[in-house]
Amino acid sequence: MAAAFGTVGLPMNLPNTLTLSRIFLVPLLVVVLLTKFEGRQILGVDKDLVAAAIFGLASLTDWLDGYLARRRKQITPLGQMMDPLADKLLTSAAFISLVQMEVAPAWMVAVIIGRELAITALRSIGYSRGVNIPASPMGKVKMIAEVVAILAMILGAARLGRLSVLGPLALWVAVITAVISAVDYYRKFTRGPGHDVRIKT
Repeated sequence: MAAAFGTVGLPMNLPNTLTLSRIFLVPLLVVVLLTKFEGRQILGVDKDLVAAAIFGLASLTDWLDGYLARRRKQITPLGQMMDPLADKLLTSAAFISLVQMEVAPAWMVAVIIGRELAITALRSIGYSRGVNIPASPMGKVKMIAEVVAILAMILGAARLGRLSVLGPLALWVAVITAVISAVDYYRKFTRGPGHDVRIKT
């Protein structure tokens, strides 16, 4: 998930506020997923529906902040820094919670999060070298697969029935695209500062 933020606009505009709200939703999502509420309900609503709503809302802000930043020409370095951070915090927290709930395989989540940490480290080095790091369509595929996987695993077979198979399938897509994009990024990164590097976020 990568919103387009750049170098124009006020530091705390509406797009940046939406990005910040996504970060604030992360601990709330973890609490809802991992806390054992009485009757598995929160204020009369099943907690899986509450968790799915929180994650869905947070994911929506990722699209919305980028759209508004481009539409209103409010692109800032702060937004460019916070947006990928918010994405990684949201998906990593959700995946780790699902592992704790024994819904997602730990090794698959480890591959996805390990890839994110490696890319973040290489991206930091790239920035310090002045290397161009634009977004890539591969990253969009990975992010969409992660969102589908997390929502499907939160809701589970009790809500989705046969459609719950989308969870494991989407998780496999996320893992495969994560590995492919990481290898591709590293290959391009090692070419040196004379080449553009495409970062998959």
